[in-house]
Amino acid sequence: MTIPNTEIELVTGTLTDLRCDLLILAVFDKRKLSPTAQKIDKACDGKLTSLIEQGELDGKKGATLLIPEISGIRAQRILLVGCGKQDKFGPAEYQEVCNKAISQSCRSNIKHVISTLPELTLSKQHDQKKYHPHWRIEQATIAAYGSLYRFDALKTDNKKDKSRPARINFTFDETADTKFSQLAITQGVAIGRGISLAKELGNMPGNICNPTYLADQALALAKTLPIITTILEEAEMEKLGMGALLSVSRGSRQPAKLIVMEYKGGAKSEQPVVLVGKGLTFDAGGISLKPAGAMDEMKFDMCGSASVFGTVQAIAEMKCPINLVGIVPSSENMPDGDANKPGDVVTSMSGQTIEILNTDAEGRLILCDALTYAAKFKPATIIDIATLTGAVVVALGSHATGLLGNDETLVQDLLQAGQITRDRAWQLPLWESYQGQLDSNFADMANIGGREAGTITAACFLSRYTKDYNWAHLDIAGTAWKKGKLKGATGRPVQLLTQYLITRAKTRT
Repeated sequence: MTIPNTEIELVTGTLTDLRCDLLILAVFDKRKLSPTAQKIDKACDGKLTSLIEQGELDGKKGATLLIPEISGIRAQRILLVGCGKQDKFGPAEYQEVCNKAISQSCRSNIKHVISTLPELTLSKQHDQKKYHPHWRIEQATIAAYGSLYRFDALKTDNKKDKSRPARINFTFDETADTKFSQLAITQGVAIGRGISLAKELGNMPGNICNPTYLADQALALAKTLPIITTILEEAEMEKLGMGALLSVSRGSRQPAKLIVMEYKGGAKSEQPVVLVGKGLTFDAGGISLKPAGAMDEMKFDMCGSASVFGTVQAIAEMKCPINLVGIVPSSENMPDGDANKPGDVVTSMSGQTIEILNTDAEGRLILCDALTYAAKFKPATIIDIATLTGAVVVALGSHATGLLGNDETLVQDLLQAGQITRDRAWQLPLWESYQGQLDSNFADMANIGGREAGTITAACFLSRYTKDYNWAHLDIAGTAWKKGKLKGATGRPVQLLTQYLITRAKTRT
C-alpha cells in the first residue's frame, strides 16, 4: 500500500521562532494579508507587502507565490496562497486552498511544512458553530492526505516518495481548546488514511485486486487494528442459500468472497451500524456485455467495498465509541458458458426469486444476499454503498452521491454529514409507486425496472431485502472515481460515512 506516512501534528509557539522548510500563509483578494501573515510581514520589515504590491500575487483563489528565505523569521521559504474574496470564503474555498498549499509543497522537495491555514475563519454567512476551529484543523489534515496521495504502487521509479513532506505542522486558533484540537488531528489523520486506503483499493487493477485480494486486505487489517475479520467461501454461501450472489460469480474463474469486518468500540449491548459495500472487482457486464469504451474503468466497480474498508479502518484507528460491521460481497461479473443469462431465475438468500433481465444489473444481486445476511448482527441501521447505476450519473453528475432510504431520520443524518464534510449526497424519492416497474411474469421480481428512474428502481429492489431495518442506500456511481487526465478513485464517501458515525457515537454516549 502507498498510503502517505507523513507525520501531521499541531504546533505551538512564536511563529517567527519556529524552524521549517516552508511556512504557508494566506492572502485574500485585493492583496489583503491574513492576520497571521500580517504578523510575519511585520517581522520581515514589510517584505510580503512589498512583493504583493509589486503585482507578484493579488490574492486570487488558488494562486501561489513561493518566496525564498527572508530575514526576520526562521522558515527557509514562505508560500503565499490566494484565498479569493474574504466575504465569500466558505468551506469549499477553505478545502480548496488547503489542498492547493500542500500540493505546491510536494513540488518543491520540502521536508517540513508549517501551515497557518487552520487559523482562517470563514465568512460571516457560514455557521461558525458548524465550521469551528476543530473542523478547520480536521479538514486541513484530510486535505493534506488528499494532496499527498498518489497511486505509485505499480511504478518502478524508486524516487517516488522523495517529493512528499515528511512532516506537516498546523498552527491553530488560540481560542480553540487544545484537547479538542488534538482530537481533530487524530480524527483527520484517521479519515485521511481511510480515504487513501479506499483510493488505493479502487485504483488497483482487476488482475491484482480480485475477491481474494480484498479478503486478504481485510485479514491484514485485523492484524493491526481491533477488528475481527471473517471470510465466507462459496461453499458456505451456498449452504446459506445465497443464490443471487453466487449466480454472478459463476461466470468468473475467481471465487466469490463474503468479507465481514467487525469493530466493537461501543457498549456490548449496543446494536451495530452495518455498512454493506458492493465489491465487484471487475464488471464486464456478463452476457449483457458492456461496450469497449472506458471498460477499464469497471475496475472501479468495487469502490463501494473500498469505502467500507476505508471507513472501518478510520473508525478503528480513531477508537470511535461505536459498534460497526462492514460486509463486502465480492465477485467478478464476466461472460462465460456458466454465467447468468437474460431470462434466468435465481433464488436469493431471503427466499425471494429474481428474474435476470440484464446481467449487467449484477450489483443488486450480490448486495441483496449481503443485506439479508446482515440480519444476523441485529443492526440498528444498515447503509449500503454501491456504484450501482449509470442513471445516477445522468441525474446528479459527479458532484453528489444519490441517497435513498426507508427512514427519514437516517437520510437527514447522512445529508447533514455530507454538508459538514462537503462529501455531499442528494435525496431521491423511494415511493411505492416505483415498485411496480420491477414486476415479473416469472419470478417475484425482475432485476431491472426499465429505462425510467433507474437509480430509484435499483433502490426499490434493495428495499425488498431491508424491510425490517432502518436502511439507506448510497449510489456512488458518479462520485467514486474521476475520468480523463485525473482518472482515479476519489475515496468517496468515506468522509461522509465517518462523519455520520462520529456524530452518531457522540449522540449515544
